[in-house]
Amino acid sequence: MRFSLSTATVTLACTILASLSLAADKHLVLIAGPVSHPPRMHEFRAGCLLLERCLADYPGLQVHVHTNGWPASDRAFDGAAAVVIYSDGGGGHPAIQGDRLRLLDGLIRKGVGFGVMHYACEVPKDKGGQEFLAWVGGHYEHEYSCNPIWTADYQAFPDHPVTRGLQPFAIKDEWYFNLRWREGMRGITPILVAKPSDAVRDGPYVWPAGPYPHIQAAKGRDEIMMWVADGPGGGRAFGFTGGHFHDNWGDDQFRKVILNALVWVSGLDVPAGGIASKLAPGQLDLNLDIKKR
Repeated sequence: MRFSLSTATVTLACTILASLSLAADKHLVLIAGPVSHPPRMHEFRAGCLLLERCLADYPGLQVHVHTNGWPASDRAFDGAAAVVIYSDGGGGHPAIQGDRLRLLDGLIRKGVGFGVMHYACEVPKDKGGQEFLAWVGGHYEHEYSCNPIWTADYQAFPDHPVTRGLQPFAIKDEWYFNLRWREGMRGITPILVAKPSDAVRDGPYVWPAGPYPHIQAAKGRDEIMMWVADGPGGGRAFGFTGGHFHDNWGDDQFRKVILNALVWVSGLDVPAGGIASKLAPGQLDLNLDIKKR
């Protein structure tokens, strides 16, 4: 007996297989904040789209970038393995508007990964502060933390999937430090650690200019600029205080540690050499926001 398959049957079968394959992939939600700061600073949209492109062929991962702020519908979080926010913060932080803290808390307590980058590390201590301590282990706190622009020199890294393949590097950025941490640093692993010079501690900081006596009093101490943490629902979390200058994404090590983190926070394994990526000429100039100079 011979069987023949119609074109419609074959098409349907291929569609089902493709859908099953997509469903098996981890779904990473990248939230890029709206236009902010002068050109080539706080380029949230361009930065997220660049990271998405670098991960486009990574097996088992689907990256979905939502630009210009919070997704239009909460359906964007359906099936999410992780949510990472790269945006402005403080009182305007997208995660603390409306009922979003409750929404995120529900996701994270179910094991969804969570990450914040640059200004998105800052929330008011009385609105989002306790949630961030629980979700990601720490946060920038106004007039307790500081935000100078300085060159951090990263020479040693812990044995962790996020540091795989990472080589020593030094780079100038608005590196925040002296963050507010969980008691006893419980469940937190520092990833990028460097020692600010005495001159950095003496200011000025970006805003407020400072200096703060408690920052100056800690001269000689190492500081944490990137970390990973255990989430309350068993998920993974990370925070990264750099990302002010868009052109820093052109540095292979700067880019690698974040690509590693995005894969790891989504619940996937990071290869022994880390996530390799190369930028095409002019790629840093793509998708930049239209800003007043």
